[in-house]
Amino acid sequence: MASSVAQLRAVLAQRRSDFARRDPPRVAKVVKPARVRAAPARAAVAEPASAPGGVSGVERGSGHEVHKFGGTCVGSFERISGVCDLLIESAKSGVKTFGVVSAMGVATKGEPKVTDCLINATDMAAARNPAYEEELVKLEHKHRSTAEALLTIPEELTKYMDNFMAELEDLRAMLRAMSIAGTSTQAFADFVVGHGELWTARLCAAVIRCKGFDAEWIDARDVLVVTDAEDGGVDVDYERSNANLDKLFDARGHGVAGSNRVLIATGFIARTPEGVPTTLKRNGSDYSATIFGAMLIAKTITIWTDVDGVFSADPRKVKEAVCLESLSYNEAWELSYFGANVLHPRTTLPAMRYHIPVVLRNYFNQAAPGTSICDQCEVETGGVMNPIDVNSDRVNFIKGLATIEDVTIINVEGTGMVGVPGTANAVFQTVKEAGCNVVMISQASSEHSICFAVRSHEAAAAVKALNKRFEKAIAAGRIKAVEAVDECAILAAVGQNMCQTPGVSAMLFEALANANVNVVAIAQGASEYNITCVVSKKDIAKALRAVHGRFYLSKTVMSVGIVGPGLVGKTLLRQMKEQLAALKTDYNVDLRVVAVAGQSKMLLTGESEVALDLDTWEDSYAKGQAVDMEAFIQCVTDSGAPNAVIIDCSASEDVALHYKDWLQRGINVVTPNKKANSGPLPYYKELRNIQRNSYTHYFYEGTVGAGLPIISTLNNLRDSGDRINKIEGIFSGTLSYIFNTYGADDKFSAIVKTAKELGYTEPDPRDDLSGTDVARKVVILARECGIDIELEDVPVESLVPEALRSVASAEEFMEKLPEYDDEMAAKCAEAAAAGEKLRYVGVVDVENKTGSVELRRYSGDHPFGQLSGSDNIISFETKRYVGPSTLVVRGPGAGAEVTAGGVFGDVLRVAQYLGAPS
Repeated sequence: MASSVAQLRAVLAQRRSDFARRDPPRVAKVVKPARVRAAPARAAVAEPASAPGGVSGVERGSGHEVHKFGGTCVGSFERISGVCDLLIESAKSGVKTFGVVSAMGVATKGEPKVTDCLINATDMAAARNPAYEEELVKLEHKHRSTAEALLTIPEELTKYMDNFMAELEDLRAMLRAMSIAGTSTQAFADFVVGHGELWTARLCAAVIRCKGFDAEWIDARDVLVVTDAEDGGVDVDYERSNANLDKLFDARGHGVAGSNRVLIATGFIARTPEGVPTTLKRNGSDYSATIFGAMLIAKTITIWTDVDGVFSADPRKVKEAVCLESLSYNEAWELSYFGANVLHPRTTLPAMRYHIPVVLRNYFNQAAPGTSICDQCEVETGGVMNPIDVNSDRVNFIKGLATIEDVTIINVEGTGMVGVPGTANAVFQTVKEAGCNVVMISQASSEHSICFAVRSHEAAAAVKALNKRFEKAIAAGRIKAVEAVDECAILAAVGQNMCQTPGVSAMLFEALANANVNVVAIAQGASEYNITCVVSKKDIAKALRAVHGRFYLSKTVMSVGIVGPGLVGKTLLRQMKEQLAALKTDYNVDLRVVAVAGQSKMLLTGESEVALDLDTWEDSYAKGQAVDMEAFIQCVTDSGAPNAVIIDCSASEDVALHYKDWLQRGINVVTPNKKANSGPLPYYKELRNIQRNSYTHYFYEGTVGAGLPIISTLNNLRDSGDRINKIEGIFSGTLSYIFNTYGADDKFSAIVKTAKELGYTEPDPRDDLSGTDVARKVVILARECGIDIELEDVPVESLVPEALRSVASAEEFMEKLPEYDDEMAAKCAEAAAAGEKLRYVGVVDVENKTGSVELRRYSGDHPFGQLSGSDNIISFETKRYVGPSTLVVRGPGAGAEVTAGGVFGDVLRVAQYLGAPS
């Protein structure tokens, strides 16, 4: 084996020698003016050294611009051509243009990525798998076809392919030696994988020359010298690297030609102090760009990618995430640490040394300005701001939000830890020795417990190590336990401008509370650049949307799902449509209807839609998909709005059984459906307990008096200390109309028929005349008064003759009802003789804890006796309102307009509780 490895090293040395002879540098001696030096800053980057021999080297700080292009930007011949055009235009504008390129990626899914092919070939060769030859064939085909499409000058094509094929043969020989040895080393792997950048840089320079502009490529291994760092990355030896750059510029005559010649360097690769090829590890090409930018003291460094810039949150999780105009280096570090698509912290260090802005831009959307990362992104606030100002449109104190999912919280707790020096050190030293990385730390000032987060796959090892380390302390009771809380996630809010600004943390946690998200742990550094909190993994998406909405939307935004697009549902949607603009303008309330579901079908927003079009929803609903309640709920919760509400405009008992699940998911519920609150008492109590013990709201004003404020009046009386003695009311608009119209000269059946024709009754009038609907309202009010009562506990005087209760159809019922007019006529005549009127009422006797529904008689001067039309009327007899001075609420109690209006009022109450102005 040793002889095989030695053979491999010999092959590598010979091939490097051949490579140096095959592509010698062009030499030109030039004299340059003195270099510009920037003021010292925080990062430890060495100043450029003078070139030996008295030559000038690079003219730094004189308008250089660095452009780095990732693999997707050079994934096809069309994209490479576009990259070259961009560099040429930059150079033609008088800018000293310096490009850094990655290995070719792909433009179409399924094509081979150059770096992947090189890695695969190395792994296969080390495993003695002859299939590594197939990877080399892919590489040859990809680069040959690309070069033939781009290099229009035959000499350029011949030169490029000659060099390429010679290097490919070098690799083939190396891989063959690896296959014989059955092994590889990191140095060999780095040497192989770096060829992708070599081929791209050389190709881009040739393409630019074919386009009639001067260009040269630079092998970064001839310039950059790096050493391994403790964190797995590399540190740059700037003194030697700057000297190498000066030598190269002097040798090639780049110093005076920078404004009319494009220079293109390889990304990702470098060399060790011993001269061994290596890579810059993670985000290596970006790091190359900022290193070269710092060495040139460039004006700007532009990182061209496939996204518009850095977003305020992951746009895949938050539809309304915005592309940030700027970030400070500190903010970029924080966001990057928590997994946001930003530069790696090490990548920004070289640029920081000379205060060079690093701009992230989208190569595929060059109209987008991108995100500039620079020293400071101050917000002019005019002094200390209050929480109202914090939410103004002109400032964003939280720049971005990022998440880390799949973390476990480990808590080390015990009274024996208090005041004991070295406990924290012992905890974290143990975790380090177990090979676990701590993501977040939180400790109470009492020192009673230390809480920290690790990645979930490291949790078991950390707990095991801590239990072993503190075995004696646990046995003695000094440490209570080492506990792990699984299925957690971290939400980080980052922004240097929230430093010393009152109210920012309060706003963040208020948003989480309103979204019904429980916070497990909190951490905030003294710098106040970052507020970090741990929540349940199942709540992380909701938490992210809630906090983002609070700081970026400047409105109370709610996604709305409606169940039951019948008469009331349609009316509510129309009322919402008419008020949406005014709500946004006057109250900062943004209602977004995202889903509508009926008995058999539903309409949901598409992936690119923020809300349904309320002008055309009915036509779309008619073509809707089969109803799937889980998909309906997911649409409401995943819509991107920080708050969600479902409105149940149906009369379905099955739908009402979903309320508990909705509330537990943090979805607010508004309904005029009486089935939940008048159904089984245990279920009603569960709903109310969820409402009381969370920030989720459950409003149901429309269940009793349509648009009348019955429940809110009752609650206001009780909350103010009044005692309810009795509630009595005419709760049915249908029965109110019937008995307000019915007189001694009328036939009861004829009045019922007229009410049915006017649309006051249900399709089957027995549903109204049975009194069940009134009984449900009695049960709801009784329960609001604290009476534990079931529907069957309420005696109901039915107005449906017993013989007609079981007839097959509504038509048959209406046909036979006249046969029973005499019974009602006798009651009406008896009341008239006493100067009274018949009224169908529901009664809640709070003192005796009972309820009833019955036909009663009232004098003409009683408020109930003076009722007309289809109005409802409810009387509250309380400790304060007694005798003839009871509190009376009267008004329309039926009809789609008033019912929908009452429901709409409840929706706006939800918005008010969520932060909208009253």
